[in-house]
Amino acid sequence: MAAGHSIDTARWRAMFDQAVARIAGRFRRVEPRATTRAYLLRLLSQTERKNCWQLAEQADHDRPGPMQRLLRSARWDADEVRDDVRAYVFENLGADDGVLIVDRRGS
Repeated sequence: MAAGHSIDTARWRAMFDQAVARIAGRFRRVEPRATTRAYLLRLLSQTERKNCWQLAEQADHDRPGPMQRLLRSARWDADEVRDDVRAYVFENLGADDGVLIVDRRGS
């Protein structure tokens, strides 16, 4: 992040919660919804290693089973979730001349 910039954590959390609420209906049961929220929150964290064991530990889970089940066998449509996230980003962060650049380097 550039020097001199700060993040309004309350606003960030509110926007995160709105985005998660938008996709929550794509998961039929409450458990995968809660696990999805925890998983995404930890993916966006500063945690260096992002495997199910590390993410579950950071989320204070005793074991990685719920996160592994979410990725392996929970019933949800990735295309629908992608479309929901895309629509949310466009509505809340988009501009007519905007460009989204994803930098996977983490810097």
